[in-house]
Amino acid sequence: MARTGPKKSGLRVLVWLGVVLAVLTAVLAGGTIAGQASWAPKLALDLEGGTQMILAPKVEGGSDINEEQLNQAVAIIRQRVDGSGVAEAEISTQSGRNVVVSLPGTPSTQTRALIQASADMNFRPVLLNGAGAAVPTESLTPEDQLPKPTAEPANSSDTNWITPEVYRQFETLDCDNPSQDKQERSDPAKPLVTCEPATATTPAIKYILGPVEVKGSNIVTSSFQLQQGAQGAVTNEWAVNIQFDDEGTAKFKEVTERLNQFYVAAGGETGTDPKAQFAIVLDDQVISAPRSLAVITDGRPQITGGFTEQTAKALSDQLRFGALPISFEIQSEQQISATLGGEQLRMGLLAGVIGLLLVVVYSLFQYRALGFVTIASLVVAGALTYLAIAILGWTENYRLSLAGVAGLIVAIGQTADSFIVYFERIRDELREGRGLVSAVENGWKRAKRTVLASKAVNLLAALVLYFVAVGNVRGFAFTLGLTAIADLIVVFMFTHPTLQMLARTRFFGEGHRFSGLDPKQLGAVPLYRGAGRLRTPDSKPAAVRAKNTGAAAEAERRMTIAERRLAEKQEQLTGSSKSASKENK
Repeated sequence: MARTGPKKSGLRVLVWLGVVLAVLTAVLAGGTIAGQASWAPKLALDLEGGTQMILAPKVEGGSDINEEQLNQAVAIIRQRVDGSGVAEAEISTQSGRNVVVSLPGTPSTQTRALIQASADMNFRPVLLNGAGAAVPTESLTPEDQLPKPTAEPANSSDTNWITPEVYRQFETLDCDNPSQDKQERSDPAKPLVTCEPATATTPAIKYILGPVEVKGSNIVTSSFQLQQGAQGAVTNEWAVNIQFDDEGTAKFKEVTERLNQFYVAAGGETGTDPKAQFAIVLDDQVISAPRSLAVITDGRPQITGGFTEQTAKALSDQLRFGALPISFEIQSEQQISATLGGEQLRMGLLAGVIGLLLVVVYSLFQYRALGFVTIASLVVAGALTYLAIAILGWTENYRLSLAGVAGLIVAIGQTADSFIVYFERIRDELREGRGLVSAVENGWKRAKRTVLASKAVNLLAALVLYFVAVGNVRGFAFTLGLTAIADLIVVFMFTHPTLQMLARTRFFGEGHRFSGLDPKQLGAVPLYRGAGRLRTPDSKPAAVRAKNTGAAAEAERRMTIAERRLAEKQEQLTGSSKSASKENK
């Protein structure tokens, strides 16, 4: 079987890269034609401006709101805004009384309603639970085997609430990658299919929950403390305490009587019946789903089980403040200009252009015609990054901030580094006397390990910065990571295949002095002269030796320690064989 040469292999990879670019362009063009996307990336609040709303909190009964309650309300609003897919929003308090929400562009009616609504906390019994991942299409339950109600539900824990539609929704729900487009509240009188998000120690779980039985407004207060044992001794386990009002106490007693029957029937501590659980739901998302271990008659349940001090405090705060009937009234709304403005964007783009020009000038000066490969690679990397940002703006509502622009500018130098590493490896191979085709392949084998290690460090730094930082710094980290991925694609699918093809052209293959790959200028000395003769350093004309002195010194300086020791060893062996030849004569 004939082997595929580097030239054909390189051409095939270039064709695949062209297909990728064409597909991305077609996707964006399709979205633009449909009126859902735009060729220009979406800009964040600092570059585009948007809408600023000042919200005045209102508590049922007219009571005042304290700072802790306001901070919890801000956290709930931030979660809602992020969940609605709005990126780069700014949410803060004003004078300890109002909440200021600044959103890029013009918020939709649904987003406004979502921000104004009060926190929706309630208690629902669990009907079914399972792993958070969606069931694969080929493993979905057949239509004729889906559960069907046999009678009207007798209570909220009755599995007759599970209709074929509800069960199918449960199977297809993916809590590992939850949807970000939920805008409407669930009906409290109907079952709910929802998620409990993953934490650092537990995976995501999905549930089918029965109708609401106890409202969050029935919570008087909540607290957290170290749990006390049967003898009154304090243990090292944290617990969360809830106190209901009279109405909540009566309802919760009724619920726990029923749930405790499922708990006992399943075998107590060793049982796993999900119907023994009740879920605490905040804004249609489960924040905790403990089992009912006993009938609670005094309206003072205690939640235990693997809490740390931080997680116990977080749940206590959610119960105490999330259950408050706080809603928000839009006190004022106005359009705001970009916080940084177009001038800063122009200066940032100018800095990027200057950096790009410097890279181009350096590449042409250092690598001559080979520098055009660097320029073409940067163009392809820029096209890939641009298309990715535009498509993410359409599909994920990603918005480019000035910090993100800074990440793109920094990436120019990091991208050029990959090409320089590769080119220098090829030059090292030429200095050792190899032909260009061989030098390209051997240089690539040595360079790609360095490139992969470098980009792995860049990606790791971008990921850490993205998850640790807040605000616009995350935009910088995102673009930094995105350009690192684009750089790898370009080096593997454009730069190397291009050089594989150029190595077989006359201009580069014969080492034209303007190609940047001239063996003479690099200090390489061909060992084979033809007709069985070998060229030694002494056999070169004096003019040639003088001309190559500087290049040879440069080549020696670039040699690694191992390469220098090998060269010294070879010189010693050459000197020994010369001495032996003279003695024989």
